[in-house]
Amino acid sequence: MPGIIPLYETGPVTFSVSEAITGGMIVEAAPDGITVRVARAGSTACVGLALHDALPAGTSQAPTIPGVSASVNAAPLPSYVAVANFGVFNLQYATAAVFGATLQAAAGGLVANLVTPPPDPTMIVGMCYQSGGVAINGFGAVLLDF
Repeated sequence: MPGIIPLYETGPVTFSVSEAITGGMIVEAAPDGITVRVARAGSTACVGLALHDALPAGTSQAPTIPGVSASVNAAPLPSYVAVANFGVFNLQYATAAVFGATLQAAAGGLVANLVTPPPDPTMIVGMCYQSGGVAINGFGAVLLDF
């Protein structure tokens, strides 16, 4: 056997992706029930945080360099992503949040304040862990807990 991708060892779980994902985005289970995708606003299917970039299988990654006929990509992105579901990470906020605020997924895989009252407790992805809070579109600590 040439190699194997662990589903779970001592760290994150790996999943195949159904769309382009950038590390640092909250991801959710895709409708196909097999892959993950960037979380939509208010998602109740979030599974964790993408730890690196990934592209769906079959996506062309051939670079286009003017005047160069060879198309070799020395660093192709994988078709799977490592997903963390617990820990403290520095993430981007779609809304301002105060220290200790409960968070949900926002559009584009960001985090935002949980809507009040929460329509579904499965929308909770974590807590604002940034002392002093975070401004709109700012970065700050998030205690993830899926």
